[in-house]
Amino acid sequence: MSSTPRYDSALMWFRRDLRAYDNAALYHALRASRRVWCVFVFDTAILTPLLQRGLQADRRVEFIHAALQDLDDQLRALGRSFGTDGVGLIVLHAAASEAIPQLAAQLGVQAVYANHDDDPDALARDARVLGTLAHQGVAMHTFKDHVIFERREILTGNGRPFTVFTPYKNAWLRALTPFHLKAYPVERYGAALAPRPAHLAGALPSLGDLGFAPTNLRQLPMRTGTRGARAMWEDFQARLERYHLARDYPGIKGPSYLSAHLRFGTLSIREVAASAYALHARGQAGASAWLNELIWRDFYHQILANFPHIVEHAFKPEYDRIVWERGRHAEALLAAWCTGQTGYPLVDAAMRQLNQTGYMHNRLRMVVASFLTKDLGLDWRRGERYFADHLLDFDLAANNGGWQWAASSGCDAQPYFRIFNPVAQSRKFDPHGKFIRRYVPELAALDDQAIHAPWEASAQALAAAGVTLGRTYPLPIVDHAQARQRTLQRYAVVKAAR
Repeated sequence: MSSTPRYDSALMWFRRDLRAYDNAALYHALRASRRVWCVFVFDTAILTPLLQRGLQADRRVEFIHAALQDLDDQLRALGRSFGTDGVGLIVLHAAASEAIPQLAAQLGVQAVYANHDDDPDALARDARVLGTLAHQGVAMHTFKDHVIFERREILTGNGRPFTVFTPYKNAWLRALTPFHLKAYPVERYGAALAPRPAHLAGALPSLGDLGFAPTNLRQLPMRTGTRGARAMWEDFQARLERYHLARDYPGIKGPSYLSAHLRFGTLSIREVAASAYALHARGQAGASAWLNELIWRDFYHQILANFPHIVEHAFKPEYDRIVWERGRHAEALLAAWCTGQTGYPLVDAAMRQLNQTGYMHNRLRMVVASFLTKDLGLDWRRGERYFADHLLDFDLAANNGGWQWAASSGCDAQPYFRIFNPVAQSRKFDPHGKFIRRYVPELAALDDQAIHAPWEASAQALAAAGVTLGRTYPLPIVDHAQARQRTLQRYAVVKAAR
């Protein structure tokens, strides 16, 4: 690119990329323009439905709010490093599809820069913005930023998107070069950052201004903004070597806990993937296991981009013919699952962790999804929607992929006859009941054997622990063995029709 700016002025539109370092769109905007303003829109098209569903205390909104304060600090510091005062983030609360073209016209920019977002609603929004900007004579440029490979970058030998993970992973690793992991040197071009116009330099709107209330986010171990992301990344790096050994055990500190930061872009995917790949290349098993998870993340994003029907339908169309449980009994089952009152301690502990913290351990996401679909016989979309409302790290591609994997309706999903036994999973991955005791304290006094299946404990053991089944803790709402047989019959009908 020539050193002569292509545009006199441009607008950088932040979305799921809330950091000022190693940001593809910001880098290109700064290199191509003499002046660049930066904006984030609290999009009413996203926020209003949350409020309508009664989610005024939404940890994601608070997480974003905190990340924007950090991002504003980063932009100010970058501007000051080039002797420019008054740089900062313009924050709007409006319909983004209207506000971005209006702001572009108000500032008189020639281009708008943003990073890709392949969620169908985001694509529709961007198409509207692109059309309005084109009518105004303003260009729109978008870039890959939140994954290493996207869309149709990794294809089969027949030129088609991969639908099975292992060959995709192998192709991903073959295609990877140092270029794909190289950071964008945003810091070199900060001189192009422009001071905010006085009428747009107001304070960040409060959560109350947006219609939301504070949550318990700041009381949780989760740290916010890029500063928080970096601290959590450094903490994980010290544990990465043992990741493959610890990641499946919810009672210990095994996962990275970085999923929300990768979701909202407060941490660069290139930075963490480069580190993981370097250690993987040296044979470190923990890094190889975590790199595998990052490749799964890319895999699900390219599935969403190439097969958008998965948002409402099964990836395998025949699985839309499954007859799920319905009616009043099904609603009671769903309510028990949502509130952690199923009578299966590991399932209940996982659901309570989600409700209390906005996070759920990855192993437990598989356990509770299998339980909902194959023990309770409920449509996977109902669980997917509950996760969508409550997960701090909710990402449509990964959430949909995980749920369809559990329901056996997705690409490269577990076979329909593989049904997690919640008690076996509990005894294997929380053998001493440490996780269960944290989130199901009414069972805390049971011994390490009885805590996984209290209904199997003796009356004396229950009484000694202060547990009365059906009163202080529920009896199981289904019998796993019987539910398994019903599920095999439910799925056999689909298999027979193929």
